[in-house]
Amino acid sequence: MTTVVVWTGVMLLGGVGAVCRFLLDRAVSARHTRGFPFGTLAVNLSGAFLLGFLGGLALDRHAALLAGTAFVGSYTTFSTWMLETQRLGEERRVWPAVGNIGISVALGLTAAWLGMSLGSHL
Repeated sequence: MTTVVVWTGVMLLGGVGAVCRFLLDRAVSARHTRGFPFGTLAVNLSGAFLLGFLGGLALDRHAALLAGTAFVGSYTTFSTWMLETQRLGEERRVWPAVGNIGISVALGLTAAWLGMSLGSHL
């Protein structure tokens, strides 16, 4: 693949990943309005699973760049996760803030492991 094709793919797939993040976050958040960032949690857990799955497939470097870095990198969102956690803390909602960190890390690692396990068996 030429460099131009790869970077064009990165731009396009990055845009698709960002739109998918927005749509999933919005859909989940519309159903769960309790003030906990369930939308971001759903996005990051599904992204961890997908990235683990792609890692288990052992893709070539161009496919890994396009699928992992471009799509999943723009789909998942560390910054929003931390901003929402900070906001929970500022609102003195300490247990939801701590829970957001603990649940995201524990379930994210589990999702990545499950994805990698599944991907490596294909």
